[in-house]
Amino acid sequence: MTMGSAAQVKAFLRRHGLSPASLDVAAVQASFLSEMEAGLAGEPSSLAMIPTYVTIDRPVPADTPVTVMDAGGTNLRVGTVRFSAAGVPEITDFHKFPMPGVGKHASKDDFFGALAEVLRPVAAASPRIGFCFSYPTQITPECDGKLLHWTKEIQAPDVVGTFVGAELAKRLAAVGCGGKRIVILNDTIATLLAGKSFGGARRYANYTGVIVGTGSNTAYVETNARIAKLPGLPAGAMAINLESGGFAKCPRSDFDVMLDAALANPGRQMFEKMISGGYLGGVGLQVLRTAATEGLLSPAAGALIGTWKDLATKDMDDFLTNPFLPGLFADPAFTETDLERMMLLCAEVVRRAAVLIAINISTPVIKTGSGKNPLHPVCITVDGSTYYKTTNLKSMVEENLRRLLGRRGIHFEVLKVDEAPLIGAAVAGLTV
Repeated sequence: MTMGSAAQVKAFLRRHGLSPASLDVAAVQASFLSEMEAGLAGEPSSLAMIPTYVTIDRPVPADTPVTVMDAGGTNLRVGTVRFSAAGVPEITDFHKFPMPGVGKHASKDDFFGALAEVLRPVAAASPRIGFCFSYPTQITPECDGKLLHWTKEIQAPDVVGTFVGAELAKRLAAVGCGGKRIVILNDTIATLLAGKSFGGARRYANYTGVIVGTGSNTAYVETNARIAKLPGLPAGAMAINLESGGFAKCPRSDFDVMLDAALANPGRQMFEKMISGGYLGGVGLQVLRTAATEGLLSPAAGALIGTWKDLATKDMDDFLTNPFLPGLFADPAFTETDLERMMLLCAEVVRRAAVLIAINISTPVIKTGSGKNPLHPVCITVDGSTYYKTTNLKSMVEENLRRLLGRRGIHFEVLKVDEAPLIGAAVAGLTV
């Protein structure tokens, strides 16, 4: 690595506002906390702070089956879960089906009929169903969910505005599976609860759930007295879904602004577009295009990059893992200096994401005041392929967490729970 390349890359990124070393972390944390407080008070905020009415103070019963369903992408997954006395889950009768509304239109009856049909063979195992439904949903005190709008290209417009649990219960009753208690939650809350299922013996002080995949979100546990927009709640606590991908007070680089303007949903999910797998490659492409325009890369490299319509996060990550692998970056038009500078540029995109993800995780933990006793750390459960598969991302996030939380005397552990959406749905189904 030449000193000239490193210095030029740093100066270029600083000039355009994407320099992890220049990021005012304390200021971003303060803005994040302020938005959290506003959201909890029902005031205008880019953080929705959605109450879920899911508590964590009830033990998970052992050897008790519960039916689970997970809908969050192109697949619909169902099965039965039971926990051992040690809190170890066992998934049985597991099946995967196409998600209704993917690739073709589904009416309301089609949609809920399909859900009931895939549940019917496993529903007899339990009077309870935990349903991880990972679409924008308003949760009711009864833990039903009103669908606000679809994401991920689902084509079932008649379902928008309906209460998912109530409609599903009707269809189940029609196929001889009535009387079920259905609990609706999203994947971030499920991830938080999956950590609880493993944490009984460890006696964690509090729980946080984090998604870092194609999208990103965070959930944590808040005391009811601090949820000002819900006056009159009983004493206790509940999980809050931040919808943190919508955080809009983080300083954006020129590249973030360029990417946002080129997407179908400009002005929305701006924080998510800086940290999640659905967008990191896009940020990287804007960085490379601008670097070529400003002469940081060779004319031949600039011409080639100009032909790229997009850059997938996986392709960028493959390049960071091994710049000589076959793929977009293997073209002989790229010189050794081009490759060196492109690697430095792309690595900083991921490094900044790591800092911002750590802010996303640490700020709710700090707000709770938990984790000061080393015997009872905070359990941070992270799910999502971007977090675990992107080169060095996990280690960089956790290095930043040690700095952001450790300097405050906050003890924490980061957990990975396999099949977190199903496990969390089972915990909810058994305890809510």
